[in-house]
Parts: sequence; structure tokens; C-alpha cells
Amino acid sequence: MITKHTDYAIRALCEMARNKQSRELFPVAELAEKLKIPRPFLRKLLQILNNKGVLKSYKGQGGGFKLGRPPQRIFVVDLIRIFQGPFKIDKCVLSKDVCPDVRTCLLRKKVVAIEKHMISELKSITIASLLSMKDKS
Repeated sequence: MITKHTDYAIRALCEMARNKQSRELFPVAELAEKLKIPRPFLRKLLQILNNKGVLKSYKGQGGGFKLGRPPQRIFVVDLIRIFQGPFKIDKCVLSKDVCPDVRTCLLRKKVVAIEKHMISELKSITIASLLSMKDKS
């Protein structure tokens, strides 16, 4: 359900949000080392987040990335959409082709309902809420 791209992006954003009081900019090399994520891969993810307005980038000596919006306004469902496209679980896992019973399938109706519920739940999860959950554990 969550790809490596999305997982790494969430981890990087949580790290930045957790430490945003002590520093403004986060160099890619430092984040990559701390999170044990390959540097070129992390740089690519952070650039995508910069292009989407989730982060802001600053070039040159002393440059890096910083949050482009408050952690309570960075939603996990948006990160899933950025890195994975629309959240979908209603495609039949048994067939590579579109199922001929797609309109009448009784199971599909239930799966669509589950998908809507999952999206609703994901919309409530932010980077800030993830950090507060970690603090409580």
C-alpha cells in the first residue's frame, strides 16, 4: 500500500518537522545519513516535494530543504497521491485485465466502501499527528 518513495518521504518530513525548532535548513547529505536513505534517491524525493510545494529548497553553500507548510498541513494521503497516484484498492487482484463483471460484482461494492473509509482515515493523518503519536508511545 505504501511504496518506498512514500515511506522515505514521510520519514524525511517527520525528521524535518521534529527538528524544525533547532534549525531551518536540512542538507540532503545530513538527512540521508541520519535516515539511512541513499542520497541520490532522497534528493530526488525532496525535489519532487519541492515542486509540489511541500518543501522549499535553497541552493548554494549552506543550502538545503525546509518545510514549505506547517506539519499539520502535510497530509499522508497527499504524499501517497504525489508518489503513487490516486489511492485505489478496488482493482481485482486476480486478473491483469479489466474484469467483465466490474459493474455487477458484489465483492467490488464492498471493496469500494472499504477504499472510501481508508481514504477518509488517511485524510486525517498529518506529519504533525504522526509525531504526536510517536511522542505518546
